[in-house]
Amino acid sequence: MSEMLSIAFVVFIAIPLPLFIILYFITKWKQTREISGGDEQMIEDLWELSGRLEERMEALETILDDEIPEGRKNR
Repeated sequence: MSEMLSIAFVVFIAIPLPLFIILYFITKWKQTREISGGDEQMIEDLWELSGRLEERMEALETILDDEIPEGRKNR
């Protein structure tokens, strides 16, 4: 009886357990490749922020060009 139990245990350890572990990590790897909702929202927020910063830079460049017309040529 104990020999059968030992053989069953070894067979379980040798075949299904490694297969389960491999499939588990493949599933986790595929899930991490997708963008989560929070990540997507963060990317959208950063995109909007970059647009606002670009508008500010253009406004500052316009103001500086009006104040110092030769400023860019001196560089």
